[in-house]
Amino acid sequence: MKAIYLDHAATTPLSEEVLEAMIPIYNDIFGNPSSVHSFGRKARQILDNARRTIADSIHANEKDIIFTSGATEANNLALIGTAKANRNKGNHIITTEQEHHAVLHAAEYLEEEGFNVTYLPINKDGKISINDLKNALTDDTILVSVMYVNNETGVIQPINEIADALTEADVIFHTDAVQAFGLIDINVETLKVDLLSVSSHKINGPKGIGFLYTRENIPIYAQLYGGEQERKRRPGTENMVGIVGFQKAVELVVKNRNLWQEQYKQYKEAFLAVLKNEKINFEINGDPKSMIPSTINLSFPGINVEKMLMNLDIEGVAASSGSACTAGSIDPSHVLVAMFGKDTERTQNSIRFSFGIHNTLEDVEEAARRLAKIVHRLTRNESR
Repeated sequence: MKAIYLDHAATTPLSEEVLEAMIPIYNDIFGNPSSVHSFGRKARQILDNARRTIADSIHANEKDIIFTSGATEANNLALIGTAKANRNKGNHIITTEQEHHAVLHAAEYLEEEGFNVTYLPINKDGKISINDLKNALTDDTILVSVMYVNNETGVIQPINEIADALTEADVIFHTDAVQAFGLIDINVETLKVDLLSVSSHKINGPKGIGFLYTRENIPIYAQLYGGEQERKRRPGTENMVGIVGFQKAVELVVKNRNLWQEQYKQYKEAFLAVLKNEKINFEINGDPKSMIPSTINLSFPGINVEKMLMNLDIEGVAASSGSACTAGSIDPSHVLVAMFGKDTERTQNSIRFSFGIHNTLEDVEEAARRLAKIVHRLTRNESR
């Protein structure tokens, strides 16, 4: 039985092209990019080239890219570093109830430090209300953080509308773009965001590397203390192997984005078609018209999610009940709680399926058939 991986929102397998790009760095480029000798200069040249490639992918200036250990660090730097650097302007921060825990826990820390945080509610369609945002703004608001695409539902937030709502306010705007980068063509100038977080391992790059885009002249305090790397905003010798792998992953994204979007759209439609043909009772969590094509979160009324995931694993299908960082937690999905309330059955019967570049149409349809078989079996057992 072939194993089928449908949990790409959690992490993605490393592309062969990415691995091939990283091996020469392991073998030959060991110099410190901060060293002035030839070994260091060679490393610096490679680092600068990678930074340009990655900056170009979001239409940014290369000087505004801060390499980090991943999106968690990037989100922490965005929230904590920016909040502390702008505390003289106010102490109010706005985010949403459905953010990744890298943002939510950073916001909770800032509350402990004396900041006031407003957590915007989420509608059943998976989006925030622009009016709620406008009503939450005060003269003390210094930062708004709203994720671009939710990691559990795949729902796209109205980032342009949010930016427009902040036009008249002297407020810094951050978005966690981890699930958006790679599937949505991001232009930070037209998007009008000030800070943007991205992670490599969500786009078939290596783990342990990400970046934070920081618009020029945005005050931000470093959260680490050491050398003067990354323009003093993130000290520490750069992860050259990871950065070069990230660069190659970004190049592949830019080249293949449109193709992959169409493939994932086809996969999602085929997956749902099999379930419908098998007469499976399910509901889609979030607005289907406002989702990235690679991710879908389904509610199966009357089915226990833990039994479902266990059976899927036995059948060789990898899926998830939510964010990978909460794997093993008995708590219901905070995203679905935000959308439907804490007493909804959806928090106990919903599963996320997410597609990737190594899937095939045949894989996706086979996974759906295995899923349908499990649902029928569990439904019979529950009815006894």
